[in-house]
Amino acid sequence: MTPRVSILIPAHNAEKWIAETIRSAAAQTWPRKEIIIVDDGSTDETPAIAHRLASAHIAVLSQPNQGAASARNAAFAHCQGDYIQWLDADDVLAPDKIEKQMTALRRCESKLPLLSCAWGRFAKRTDRATFTPTALWCDLSPVEWMLRKMEQNIYMQTTAWLVSRELTESAGPWDTRLGVDDDGEYFTRVLLASDSVRFVPESRAYYRDSGSGSLSQIGLSKRKKESQLLALELSIAHLRAVEESERVRAACHACLQMYLNYVHPLEPELLERADALAASLGGQLAPPVLTWRHTLLKTFLGENAAAGARFRYSKLKAALKSIRSI
Repeated sequence: MTPRVSILIPAHNAEKWIAETIRSAAAQTWPRKEIIIVDDGSTDETPAIAHRLASAHIAVLSQPNQGAASARNAAFAHCQGDYIQWLDADDVLAPDKIEKQMTALRRCESKLPLLSCAWGRFAKRTDRATFTPTALWCDLSPVEWMLRKMEQNIYMQTTAWLVSRELTESAGPWDTRLGVDDDGEYFTRVLLASDSVRFVPESRAYYRDSGSGSLSQIGLSKRKKESQLLALELSIAHLRAVEESERVRAACHACLQMYLNYVHPLEPELLERADALAASLGGQLAPPVLTWRHTLLKTFLGENAAAGARFRYSKLKAALKSIRSI
């Protein structure tokens, strides 16, 4: 029997994009699929739009606002698929995205493969998406995949994955404590439960670039910085549980050093936790190298004002980049 694929969409105040996202899911050429949208307490027209597009194969569920991780867990609890396609409410799938990956799956020799694909950033039009290959765009073992991610600060976008139900159940639920990098921590568990990562270059997904870079996604929010650190602590623990080696410790330390850019020197409690984790890896964190702009602002305005200016500059730069891509 043809395997069923469940396309699971958490949605919160996504009225501008949700219709395009649902239509891209419904347009999948893979014949046996179900689409489940979980509205996470939206206060805009998101639930009304989703209900207008509901059908025999498109279900809409609602819950009070509890966060994306909770909405994803609710969607999975209601799905019946043999494979899971996670899809954020503003992203888009190429029509044959799932079909290409399922076709590649038939050629897989491993028993628990995890499938990824090419993904591009776009602002409004997917035909103008920019695809930027990284060292993760190839077939890899799970541990090698994680080492490259941590050493080079690169990642695979959530929509790019296609996951079997067996792997999904082995990894466990999304961690509802995490508001930032919940996907990074979750897919660390999925990856390490798999026996191989199969990259399918002819399959494509599209990530909507909202104009905020990685720095401004965290910004000056201590809560988000705490979530980022917890996700990193958990991911490192997951990886070390699978392989405790010098190369793993070195990669984890490199990733932790990059995290320091978000918290140094304004969050001493988080710095202390990061330092303790670095010590457990056999290393020591170095103060981040500041740009000349930040050094100049710090000299005249003080550390707090310099950090705020750095955040606003990063946000403006990302927004301008997004506008140019339209």
